[in-house]
Amino acid sequence: MPSQQPTESVLNPIVIVGAGHSGVAVAAGLRSRGWEGDILLLEAEKETPYERPPLSKELLKAGAPDESAVLRKEKFYHDKRINRRAGLTVDAIDPGGRTVQLSDGSRHGYHRLVIATGSRARSLTVPGAELPGVQALRTRDDALELKRALVPGARVAIIGAGYIGLEVAAAAAAKGCDVTVLEFQDRVMSRVTSEPVSRFFERLHEQNGVRFVFGAAVTAVEGSDRAERVVTADGAAYPADVVLAGIGVVPNQELAAEAGLQCQDGILVDDDGRTSVPGIYATGDVTRFTSTIDGASQRLECVQNAMAQADRVAADITGQAPADPEIPWFWTVQHGVRLQTAGVRHPDDDVIVRGTPAEGKFSVVYLRDGRLAAVDTIAGLTDFRPAKKLIAQKTRIDPLLAADPGTPLTDAAFAAS
Repeated sequence: MPSQQPTESVLNPIVIVGAGHSGVAVAAGLRSRGWEGDILLLEAEKETPYERPPLSKELLKAGAPDESAVLRKEKFYHDKRINRRAGLTVDAIDPGGRTVQLSDGSRHGYHRLVIATGSRARSLTVPGAELPGVQALRTRDDALELKRALVPGARVAIIGAGYIGLEVAAAAAAKGCDVTVLEFQDRVMSRVTSEPVSRFFERLHEQNGVRFVFGAAVTAVEGSDRAERVVTADGAAYPADVVLAGIGVVPNQELAAEAGLQCQDGILVDDDGRTSVPGIYATGDVTRFTSTIDGASQRLECVQNAMAQADRVAADITGQAPADPEIPWFWTVQHGVRLQTAGVRHPDDDVIVRGTPAEGKFSVVYLRDGRLAAVDTIAGLTDFRPAKKLIAQKTRIDPLLAADPGTPLTDAAFAAS
């Protein structure tokens, strides 16, 4: 189907706010789908848009280069006639006039507006959180500051045992730091995985010298000129030269909300990325949408979802069919062990372990009303691809066969069909 080329696009570009994974993918997708109109890509950071996942992994390693891989080389933006303007933010959106007001005082009309502002690290709000040595990890500058601080013997306190906190814990331990992880819940990664997976990674970290304190409610960071200790509600104090707050992220939805777009812990969008205001789309971490798998309202923080949403936005703008929807998937590497997840687990799903965690390689499948809803694979991907297909098909699984690691998941599905 040919790309639609609106007459007013000659004067008004498609304006994309945010040049992370999703924003850049929208721009690239528009060109690959034949869009000939102008594209204006705006980014608050001044450098060429870069990969985010390595910030808490490869970039922190000893001897690793300080540069993070770019999403696209500068030549790409030039060749594809994408007007990328760095170091600029959008101060306001006027949906009625279809204009955006930029931080340099200029105003630009738009044919379509795409909001890809992503998310930011949740701020630590206890006394002492402003002390030097206390930081979050979201940008390359954050990562470089942390990398310089992770020296042998440094006492590192990490608040929060999610993906970011644990990846940093692994990097810090590998560099000879004294690492303590303070987690309010009773296990690591409790929001995203089940107890068998949590306990496996706890043991893995402990074997590499990381200490965990569960049920820890941080009440203050103390120090004179910089952070020296983290205090918890029970009165315990944990010495720290470096404090990382890995307590989640919040969507950068303020710009959209001020413009009258419907938001609810994320900008509300439909399957094609359309917001509640005509002519405005949103994509990536900043969005909240209804899952096509189980109908749940969700906001996903992963590159795969950002790219998939970008494709649907580019397709809708150009009047073309999007690619088939993909099951969301996530990954983390800690102490060299890869956890890869497909689907979105719910806390009340039935949990079936395939294999023996003590052997260091296993999978966990999650059944919801007898159907495969999600899978975790640890140190191996044998179950990953078949599980993705079965999740998409909402396939029933025989739980007894699924528990046998020698039985392929496809056979367990066939037996239950």
